[in-house]
Amino acid sequence: MTRLVLPANPIADDGADVVIAGRELLAEGFRRYERLRVRRSGENVPRPLDVLRSGPAAAVLPIDPDRDEVVLLRQFRLAAHLANGRGNLVEIVAGHVEADEQPAEAARRECVEEIGVAPGLLVELFTYLTSPGMSDEEITLFLGIVDASGVPERAGAAAEHEETVPMRVPIDAALAALAAGTVRNGPLIIALQWLALNRGRLSEIVRMGSITR
Repeated sequence: MTRLVLPANPIADDGADVVIAGRELLAEGFRRYERLRVRRSGENVPRPLDVLRSGPAAAVLPIDPDRDEVVLLRQFRLAAHLANGRGNLVEIVAGHVEADEQPAEAARRECVEEIGVAPGLLVELFTYLTSPGMSDEEITLFLGIVDASGVPERAGAAAEHEETVPMRVPIDAALAALAAGTVRNGPLIIALQWLALNRGRLSEIVRMGSITR
C-alpha cells in the first residue's frame, strides 16, 4: 500500500531563481510575442523561451440572485473555430485590464460593454493563469451582482468591432451545461465550477460583500 506523504511546507507557487539574459520582439499585433533568453539556477547557457505577452485581465460571473439567473454571452472566437469548428462560444464577461485601470474597474467596464448592465456589487474571488506554458495572461475573476431585467438583446464595444449576444440563463441550466460538457470556454468553466461549489453561500457572500478563505 502506498504511504501518504504530507508536504513539509504549504502547497503554493514560489519564486524562481532565473535571469532574463535578453529579449527579442518576434511579432506585435493585438498582443506582443517575445522570445526571452532565460538562464535558470545551475545553468550556464541561457535558453530561448517564447511568450505571448497578454498581461492582466478581468472576468466576471454576472448573477441575478433574485431571479436565480446567470448572464452569459455568445461571441465568435476565431481560435475556437480553428480548434474544433465551434467558434460561437458561450462565455462570461472578460477583457484586458488597461494600463490605467485596476482589475475591478476593468471588470465593471467590461460588464457594461459585453452584457449592457453594470454590476451593483463586485466581489473578487481569485486570480489564475490561463496558459502559463505560453502566455503571461493572468485573470482576476469577480462575482458580479446584476439586475438581469436590464440586459439587452445585443451588446459589445463598437470601437473594438465587438459584437456579443447576452443570454439570461437559469443557474440550473448553466450548471447542467457544465456537467454535460457542452461549453468549452476556460473562464466560463472555472466560474461555473466555483458557482457549483459555492451556490449555497451566495446570499452570505452578497450580504458580506466579500468572500472568506
